[in-house]
Amino acid sequence: MRRALLLIALTPLAFAGAASAQTYGPSDSVGPIQITATVPNNICTIGDLSDGDNLFDVGVMIDTTTGLLLPNLAAPPKVLTGTQCGAPSQLTIAATQMTAQAFLTAPPTGFSRAVDYTATASGWTPIDASFTTSAAANAGASQTRDSGGSGQITISLSNFATSGGPSLRPVADDTYQGAIVVTLAAAS
Repeated sequence: MRRALLLIALTPLAFAGAASAQTYGPSDSVGPIQITATVPNNICTIGDLSDGDNLFDVGVMIDTTTGLLLPNLAAPPKVLTGTQCGAPSQLTIAATQMTAQAFLTAPPTGFSRAVDYTATASGWTPIDASFTTSAAANAGASQTRDSGGSGQITISLSNFATSGGPSLRPVADDTYQGAIVVTLAAAS
């Protein structure tokens, strides 16, 4: 009986709460209110090297019995992962010769203090971007992609050659250094 009285006593309170939720008088609203935002079409990111190491280690470059540049000189490629561009883009690669860092004077007859090579960036554009350090011009160093996208770029080295000709020997030096720069930009 007590429970029934409690329910009967609470019922008028429930009606009072429902009545106070009603609105009286005029109402007003606004909308729809538009929302706008942008995603710039000129944002490109080149990604990160998959191995986290920004050094191509070519190792010993010469045949130790002849002193000549190894004919099969190679280095494992580097992969840039997480590359993206929201618009058509241009991929460009540039490189510098590998030069002796301690041997700075003119090399003796029969020797060279520089090694040329070809650096290639592939996987982003239909035609690989390629730069040869011995070339007078590198028309293929910049390539375009006609649409936005994401993916990876593989950078590789090939065609090593002693600067000045294959009969020249690289001078003895503990460090030969060159550099490669890969640039990705929205195409204009």
